[in-house]
Amino acid sequence: MYDHILFAVDGSDEATAATRRGLALARDFDATAEAVYVVEQRARRLTRTDRESAQLRDHGESVLAEIESLAADIGHPVTTELLEGKPSVQIDEYARETGAALIVLGRQGMTGLGKRLLGGVTEQVLHRTPVPVLVVSDVEQTRPDGFDYSRILVPTDGSANAETATRHGAAVADRYDATVHVLNVVDIQAAGGAFNAGGLDETFIERLEENGRDAVAATADELRRTASDVSVVTAVERTDSFDGVAAGIREYVADRDIDLVVMGSHGRSNLKRQLLGSVASQLIRTVSVPVLVTPRTT
Repeated sequence: MYDHILFAVDGSDEATAATRRGLALARDFDATAEAVYVVEQRARRLTRTDRESAQLRDHGESVLAEIESLAADIGHPVTTELLEGKPSVQIDEYARETGAALIVLGRQGMTGLGKRLLGGVTEQVLHRTPVPVLVVSDVEQTRPDGFDYSRILVPTDGSANAETATRHGAAVADRYDATVHVLNVVDIQAAGGAFNAGGLDETFIERLEENGRDAVAATADELRRTASDVSVVTAVERTDSFDGVAAGIREYVADRDIDLVVMGSHGRSNLKRQLLGSVASQLIRTVSVPVLVTPRTT
């Protein structure tokens, strides 16, 4: 599944932590690994001399040299490339040109200008790229023999776009002998409206839960077809949080000690009113575990 993994780095601790995890994945999947640093075009426009321009490139080269050293420590080779332009555009275009199967990004970091969160670049990449993106928080979650992927969560809303995550979850679970949790969250606030959540008919909620059970059952069946040896757990949970589905997923992640969330970039809520993409956006900001976001089907 992952034969070429691309990392975007900026010299921040967050980006380095993401690259460390990505390099370990490349090693475990026997994938080629490549790191890119983008000299931002706005920074180039602020330079007044050739020396200042050269310093920007030199900084990028030094960051990439650190990644090469990190790759040597992990025991997996990496190639590097220095790019120039708008970071999100360059990352996306380079991933397409090189046939990357996965992009790995830090949730936050600092750009070459030191003024803007890399998190903004991460979301821009997520919105434009057709390549799956692994977003890694700055919270290290390692064990002595590497990163833990024992418990993988695949949220589903029954949509075709949500189901694109299934094969990615199956691939990672199969490689790490993990248990896959398939979850549907019934959003009570979305079902009843912000001021009517307590007045919903129980039969109506049960019907939503039945739809949720159908969705998780279909995803579980597909997981078993894709990776027959993978253990699957299914769950349908209610949430009455104003944060909606994202809150239900966060609670499940915390309660079950989930190591990785794999989800589609777009989908629908139980009532087809809420893009699952907005849920993914909320999660990558708030959960401490990595989130692998798979692209929308066309």
